[in-house]
Amino acid sequence: MNKIYSLKGKKIWVSGHTGMVGSALIKKLESIKYDVLTIERKKLDLRIQSDVDFWINKNSPDIIFHIAGKVGGILENSNKPADFISENLQMQNNVINSAFKFGVKRLIFLGSACIYPISNKPIKEHELLLGELEPTNRSYSIAKIAGIEMCRAFSKQFGVNYTSVQPNNLYGPNDNFTDDSAHVISSLLRKLHFAKIKNLENCTIWGTGKPKREFLFVDDLVDALIMISEYYDSIEPINVGSGEEIRIKDLAYLIKEIVKYNGKLIFDESYPDGVMRKFLDSSKITNLGWKSRIKLEQGLKRTYNWYKKNSS
Repeated sequence: MNKIYSLKGKKIWVSGHTGMVGSALIKKLESIKYDVLTIERKKLDLRIQSDVDFWINKNSPDIIFHIAGKVGGILENSNKPADFISENLQMQNNVINSAFKFGVKRLIFLGSACIYPISNKPIKEHELLLGELEPTNRSYSIAKIAGIEMCRAFSKQFGVNYTSVQPNNLYGPNDNFTDDSAHVISSLLRKLHFAKIKNLENCTIWGTGKPKREFLFVDDLVDALIMISEYYDSIEPINVGSGEEIRIKDLAYLIKEIVKYNGKLIFDESYPDGVMRKFLDSSKITNLGWKSRIKLEQGLKRTYNWYKKNSS
């Protein structure tokens, strides 16, 4: 398999480098001695086009991994849809427009599996826009769909190579563990750890626990992003999933065991479940030679160990 683009010797900008995905990607790139550019959020507001123009023009990255974005769990997506659609649209529009304006030929845009219609079967990339979106995170999904279409449109019209990558539910070190805006795994780890240290008899879990989800450890995604950037030559989106799924109820009990919480789990059905299944067909990326290396239990243990060391 031949490379279409080599990262070696190139200046690589990772937007959102302090988040879960961005920090893991930086760590990997630096470990293989690649030249990485970063800029703190307080020094560059990606929502301001002129500031993004100035920074890209001054620093001249050869490739951009656009990882930055406003993300959150099901409740925050439901409660703050305007924030999710407006901020993500602003950031991705500015980065993609500036990238093209200042001659960046290669860009990797991080999307999300939530872009796809509700489905009970493994979802292929061509199913984008073929059905109804899950209502609780529709605004975030539409923003990401717009980013995917921008990448496709710029690549088609101008001959650049801007690729969109759709991972399924991510987790790992440096995730958001702070509050109820967190994603499911970080939220469960935080809740069950708190219940353990406070010796609570019960711990309440949102929803029925019946939906199934596919989870991907962040280091597996990072390996996929690097492979895609060097070997994937298409304007079409590409999925990245672990190939394994689990019921939320079973996940909660697995985390309970890892945390060593001895109390009872109570599932509060007044909270939304989201879709009943979200599982990706990741055959495109597996055909490139990538596969998920980190099993769920292993990844959960690594994430929990990080959380214990870094929580106050």
